[in-house]
Amino acid sequence: MRIDIITAVPQIFESPLNSSIIKRAREKGIVEIYVHDLHDYGIGKYRQIDDHPYGGGAGMILKPEPIFECIEKLKSEREYDEIIFLTPDGELFNQEMANEFSKLNNIILLCGHYKGVDERVREALVTREVSIGDYVLTGGELPALVVIDATIRLIPGVLNDIESAMTDSFQSGLLDHPHYTRPAEYRGMKVPEVLLSGNHEAIRKWRYEKALEKTLKRRKDLLNKIKGDGKNG
Repeated sequence: MRIDIITAVPQIFESPLNSSIIKRAREKGIVEIYVHDLHDYGIGKYRQIDDHPYGGGAGMILKPEPIFECIEKLKSEREYDEIIFLTPDGELFNQEMANEFSKLNNIILLCGHYKGVDERVREALVTREVSIGDYVLTGGELPALVVIDATIRLIPGVLNDIESAMTDSFQSGLLDHPHYTRPAEYRGMKVPEVLLSGNHEAIRKWRYEKALEKTLKRRKDLLNKIKGDGKNG
């Protein structure tokens, strides 16, 4: 998989892309990630990438020319499955979307900044708009990292145990069940007996019931979604 990131502040990506799971995925050659500085395509002596909005108002808008030039250069070199714009008014990112993205070959992540991008970029270039929540951040860089992390860990070979990713919260539509490890008792707190029983069917049932209980308590909306999708049996 290849991921190209277009950003006005490339330095934000230096540490996250060279740490932990993402670093290992890159070292294994499973994922290629390239960060493109929008200023390299800026206009004039000062590499201008933003300007005031037509019609007045506060804030600055990323200009269309640098973005068009960058994306058109990348598209001239290979085909892309998606050109994704990270924006607060986009489609809400979820586990299902991460699963979908993990099966793609080449994607571009366009990070908004300031008040966003010129609308012509969205109309002519962007194939999908994604948000990580109903709040506003300084730019699309942190959302891009969220999308990258959630997506890459699902690609076969990235995690040593792919079952770990496949049993995470939201994969079944429910929140994850509680987890325990050694010791069996710590400061008077004991691991539930069923997990020590060796009875796999009883353990499976206990985990499902606990996941259902947690989801009902914290995210009842997920249960409603499962019913609406016809996944409740």
